[in-house]
Amino acid sequence: MRFLPVFLDLQTGPVLLVGAGDLARAKLRLLAAAGARIRWYATDGHHDVSALAPADAARIELAEGDPLTADLSGVIAILCAGAGDVGPAMSVRAKAVGLPVNVMDDLVHSTFIFPAIVDRGDVVVAVGTGGASPVVARRVRESIEAMLPARIGDLAGLIGRWRKSIHGRIPEFPLRRRFWERVVDGPIGALVLAGRGAEAEAALKNISDHSAFAGASASGQVEGRVTLVGAGPGDPDLLTVKALRALQDADIVFYDELVSPEILDRARRDAARVPVGRRVGKPGIGQDAINKLLIEAARSGQRAVRLKGGDPFVFGRGGEEVEALREAGVAYSVVPGITAGLGAAAQFEVPLTFRHEALRITFLTAHKARDAETVDWSVLTDEKMTVVVYMGMTAAPSVRSGLLAAGRSPQTPVGVFARVTRPDAQAVVGTLDQLPDLIERIDGGPAVLVIGDVVAHSAPWRHQNLNHVISQLLEAAE
Repeated sequence: MRFLPVFLDLQTGPVLLVGAGDLARAKLRLLAAAGARIRWYATDGHHDVSALAPADAARIELAEGDPLTADLSGVIAILCAGAGDVGPAMSVRAKAVGLPVNVMDDLVHSTFIFPAIVDRGDVVVAVGTGGASPVVARRVRESIEAMLPARIGDLAGLIGRWRKSIHGRIPEFPLRRRFWERVVDGPIGALVLAGRGAEAEAALKNISDHSAFAGASASGQVEGRVTLVGAGPGDPDLLTVKALRALQDADIVFYDELVSPEILDRARRDAARVPVGRRVGKPGIGQDAINKLLIEAARSGQRAVRLKGGDPFVFGRGGEEVEALREAGVAYSVVPGITAGLGAAAQFEVPLTFRHEALRITFLTAHKARDAETVDWSVLTDEKMTVVVYMGMTAAPSVRSGLLAAGRSPQTPVGVFARVTRPDAQAVVGTLDQLPDLIERIDGGPAVLVIGDVVAHSAPWRHQNLNHVISQLLEAAE
């Protein structure tokens, strides 16, 4: 992020606008709509403000003379639009005195840029691309425009009017934040968005116990809880809406090693983040210690999120954590996530079930060779069964040996799918007999193994066969 989004208080001084033509007039409209005082140097000598409302035009000072020698006392920012060669020269002058400057479509001479703006009164959304693509910024703005309620600014205004009063009645910051969340997400917020502001104001005024409304216990303490959240296999766009909401509400996030930074960035900015995961073969804090941390966080009144790769209840030890929370009397909930096997199936077009070919799926885990040795492979020899093995890279030779010894065909199609749904995802396909060799071709995990005839329907298998056919045709042509 090269440009930090900030909001400039336009009531503290005038903005100096230099330029002419449609580009300058467009900036005039934008600045006027924001309530700015404007000092305009028209480089072509034509100060045309006829398209503006009289109230807006009254805030524009039509300046004469050379802007390069103008008095900059009190000016809070300089904007050049349609200014030609004057723009870079004004940039030099602005930088010399420490004033923020924007030269339209010229990043080199600009110290700030204009975002695409969604204006809902007291709610303003700024969308920027670092100047790289204004068209993309506009498209994002259009999506936000369609999504945001028309009266969301009115809701912000209501909170602004009551903020100081509620601050005095609820001094504890965590409890106060929950109070406003319940206002925004509950019936009062719905009344405002429906255009019934007076009723919303009355409902807010009639709240007798503000701490209780915010969810405090009888003792006045904030009630904490734990939410187990499935982060999915890696792609942040695969987070569920409910998972995203839990991350945005969290006071503290305990996350696994395999949770990607992009997903962790979806948590509330001021939420504490505590790593509690480990990779195979590396030390970790242990499950008992994790359970203790979750319980302590909830008992201290925090909303804790236990963020897990994939799904909490698919080899994520979520069941153990739920039991510990239940025994401790801690409130909890579970948000499912897309497990890695399903992520691999979607990304690489592996139909885990297929009519008349694959009627059953078995998910199993094999961290190490001894894990594989405990599996009853005899129940996994059905050709109509797809077997999905989690964390099976280390134990791949034992997985192959177990299935072959039980009678599964050595020619059974197999896929090794690593880092699924991430930008560096990788797939290698072959047969069960080749499984250890396939693992050697993978550039690191985590990975899932998919074993069964369905792998022959996957995109990597089709691609591999196509390359083989092309190679044969080329050899024949020679």
